[in-house]
Amino acid sequence: MIATVCSSTLSGSIKAPRSKSVMQRACAAALLAGGETCLLDPGTAEDDLAAVAVIQSLGAHVTKLESGSLSIKSKGIAVSKAIAINCGESGLSLRMFVPIAALTAENIHINGKGSLLKRPQHFFEEVLPLLGVALKTNNGYLPISFMGPLQPTTITIDGSLSSQFLTGLLMAYGGAAATAVSIHVNGLVSKPYIDLTLSVMEQFGLPIPVNHNYCSFEFTSKKNGDRPLERTFTVEGDWSGASFLVVAAALSGDVTIEGLNADSLQADRQILTVAELAQLPILIQKNCIKVHQATISPFEFDATDCPDLFPPLTALAVFANGISCIKGVGRLTHKESNRGVTLVEEFSKLGALLEIKNDCLVIHGQHQLNGGIVSSCHDHRIAMALAVAGLRSTQPVQVENAEAIGKSYPSFFSHLQSLGASVSLTY
Repeated sequence: MIATVCSSTLSGSIKAPRSKSVMQRACAAALLAGGETCLLDPGTAEDDLAAVAVIQSLGAHVTKLESGSLSIKSKGIAVSKAIAINCGESGLSLRMFVPIAALTAENIHINGKGSLLKRPQHFFEEVLPLLGVALKTNNGYLPISFMGPLQPTTITIDGSLSSQFLTGLLMAYGGAAATAVSIHVNGLVSKPYIDLTLSVMEQFGLPIPVNHNYCSFEFTSKKNGDRPLERTFTVEGDWSGASFLVVAAALSGDVTIEGLNADSLQADRQILTVAELAQLPILIQKNCIKVHQATISPFEFDATDCPDLFPPLTALAVFANGISCIKGVGRLTHKESNRGVTLVEEFSKLGALLEIKNDCLVIHGQHQLNGGIVSSCHDHRIAMALAVAGLRSTQPVQVENAEAIGKSYPSFFSHLQSLGASVSLTY
């Protein structure tokens, strides 16, 4: 699909997409906690659907209700034979569900597609055998085959590649009711995502560990209060997806974004911090934010703990009145694309001036871009960032492989259109 975006003025209100970070964690927690969960306002992105498919493979019964909510009935992991699981292109589902699935003593075969096949999984080779899991990978990549059951014990892991591996272990240890064991972590990145994991576990009544300053997570008891047999859980709005709407409004109009929790634990809530640095006029209310078009001040921001903000922040910084610097480029190597390199290459096609210096993406701002033909490189966030840049380009921006948005925000282009953006799609 090719998305063509022309210079536009936006106005109106839109509901933010649902958080796939929250949705996928809720699916895992519902599986492990057992009983019946009514998942309100569930996400429908490809990564969300991948997580639903995984928990069904592991024994959960999922029904879509007339209201649009999902009913998840579970007796815990219920696998009685060897099974194959496909995580699609979801890095979180893969890294979270491998330790969870390893709680069973059956043979499990996990695969994926697209860029996930190129993302390293050496972590599992190094860690899971320490927990009693026999495992085989494709030289550190998918597919992965393994057999448990995983036996929680005190271990030390490297947290510098992704916090998602730790999320999987925390979920698995909680699901196994681990006691008197700790997970020690060196160099943990993306700490807010661990806060989110622990919060979801707590809301589902799973045992949660004592967090010793993100260096150690100590499991001390078998349960965290009473675990209800029935529960409801609402999937909150996605600050990752909403960040593109924030930037779009700052560039091209006045927009109200509804369905966002200003007190969210999501890492990408930090878009509000950047908005303040860039002197964007934003009004934060109980369940929405209002963003107005403004002159953008250059900014410096460390995105090491929220690397998914790099694409929208790049789209913002290329129109800033000066030079901006975003730190943490090293976190972008193993995303759906090598995002740091991709951002430089694709935005340069539009006439922007970007460069990578050490661990920083340096962006020279300008009033407008030229427009042109670019590619998402099959990366959903790259596709959205380039499309947003088209809202203030002198000529149309044509984004090839724009269907990549389905991974996290399938309604992105229709939402832009509803706000008045000139967007046409060619299949």
